[in-house]
Amino acid sequence: MADKETTHFGYQQVPVEEKAARVREVFDSVASRYDLMNDLMSLGIHRLWKRHAIALAGVRRGQRVLDLASGTGDLAERFAEIVGASGQVVMTDINEAMLSRGRERLLDKGRVGNLNYSLANAEKLPFTSDTFDCVTISFGLRNVTHKEWAIEEMYRVLRPGGRLLILEFSHPTSKAFSRVYDLYSFNVLPFLGGLVTNDAESYRYLAESIRMHPDQETLRAMMVGARFERCAFFNLTGGVVAIHRGYKL
Repeated sequence: MADKETTHFGYQQVPVEEKAARVREVFDSVASRYDLMNDLMSLGIHRLWKRHAIALAGVRRGQRVLDLASGTGDLAERFAEIVGASGQVVMTDINEAMLSRGRERLLDKGRVGNLNYSLANAEKLPFTSDTFDCVTISFGLRNVTHKEWAIEEMYRVLRPGGRLLILEFSHPTSKAFSRVYDLYSFNVLPFLGGLVTNDAESYRYLAESIRMHPDQETLRAMMVGARFERCAFFNLTGGVVAIHRGYKL
């Protein structure tokens, strides 16, 4: 009997068919405190990272935006404001608890009309080809099992002239800073996770999943391999985070 195909879940190797369920368990566990933990982990800097990504997206009034791994919907909310009543934003997540949390948050704020919600797997999107002017994924790609499939799907659903924005944790450009970042990631993050969500293991997985994610040049090459043009990346906070952008021409 052939060995089962495996993939990484943090530093562990698990059967491919198990990874999505394990990632789902992580986000089921942290959904209720997700926004609070983002603020604590990044000292609020994640808001500046997302603001930079929104600016690079170049979304305009009347356009259609697909926000993958939308979580609690902070990017989707801002895009909905930008595209206005004549535009549309589709907020998606593979995790039902996260999507529900985001939908409740935005409905409580009165965000209705041009916002739609879809439980969707980025590897097989339930949308027709050439539909969206912009596709974004923020801090979600590293959790996808087959990243190449997801990037190809993002290309497929974009209209010609549309652009992809990937905001994700990446690899620090300084070795000295990288050592400090490692100490923080593997000690402070699990401690905070245990304190705030009573789940240190999920935040240990977070630190490990960041280390297993492709570096800046590798991810850019993956986008080129999926036929994106004019691919570039922008390092933020010394490479702790990077924004990748590419166009479907």
